[in-house]
Amino acid sequence: MTGRHMQIGEAADRVGLSIRTIRHYEEAGLIVPSARSDGGFRLYTEPDLDRLRVVKRMKPLGFTLDEMRDLLEILDDLTAGTGERAALLDRLAGFHQAAEARVQALRDQLAYAEEFAGQMKQHLAEHS
Repeated sequence: MTGRHMQIGEAADRVGLSIRTIRHYEEAGLIVPSARSDGGFRLYTEPDLDRLRVVKRMKPLGFTLDEMRDLLEILDDLTAGTGERAALLDRLAGFHQAAEARVQALRDQLAYAEEFAGQMKQHLAEHS
């Protein structure tokens, strides 16, 4: 463990997630607190928050909990130097491609939404 420990409330504030969401991710096996206090409170470190940030960024792109878990495992293995590096990098590249495709799909949706909002504005102007 490196760095100072913080309780779940501070971790939630720092990452921008709710305590309930962090507990859900813990139950799903995506995050494990680095320690527990004498009173049994979850304690997190900055690397734990980095994991939460990865999950937070994957969520709006529609990645499943299993996909999140898989990516975190890949990142852990690359950091630790375990596993076949080339295979890990190939899997990571697959996540990159999927993320790029999902980002483009969101951009397309945003463009349609902006077009619709513009049409509504035009209708308001015409009928005001």
